[in-house]
Amino acid sequence: MTIFVAMIVLLISGKCRAGEADVIEVKVSRSDSGTYTFNVTIGHADTGWNHYADRWEVLTSDDNVIATRVLLHPHVSEQPFTRSLSGITIPAGETMVTVRARDSIHKYGGKEIDVHLP
Repeated sequence: MTIFVAMIVLLISGKCRAGEADVIEVKVSRSDSGTYTFNVTIGHADTGWNHYADRWEVLTSDDNVIATRVLLHPHVSEQPFTRSLSGITIPAGETMVTVRARDSIHKYGGKEIDVHLP
């Protein structure tokens, strides 16, 4: 029984060890058509399919999600990693947005970055 309990504790602590997904860096560019491209660098100690950074989002100043980049697989050996999303339309009047990341266990809660739009 003691071995069984110890194994369960190790499995649970392994899932939590990766922590929350953090936004490390954001680079934004504006196209001639007025849409934006976001290059977002995420840091998360992905452990595999059970616990990995699974998306990042761009939010308006009143916390409305205006763009989501779904990450389709773990990045266990590629940390931190950068992924892009283009063609993002920012609502009129917004001069700053927030970028946040999510992982499959903790959801949101890691480091977010506020970005002033070019």
